[in-house]
Amino acid sequence: MIEPSREPKLISPKIGFNEFAERFSGRAAMLAFIVAIVFEAVTGQGIFSWLGLA
Repeated sequence: MIEPSREPKLISPKIGFNEFAERFSGRAAMLAFIVAIVFEAVTGQGIFSWLGLA
């Protein structure tokens, strides 16, 4: 049986459910949460009330 001498180097896709996308969206959510807390501490009102939605 013939076997390849080396394995091809595959490039991971940047879209869909993969490790890169999950890590990126998790970090973006953490950053947005911190920004929302800081915004509320500075202005004294929440994001929704500042936007006029609450």
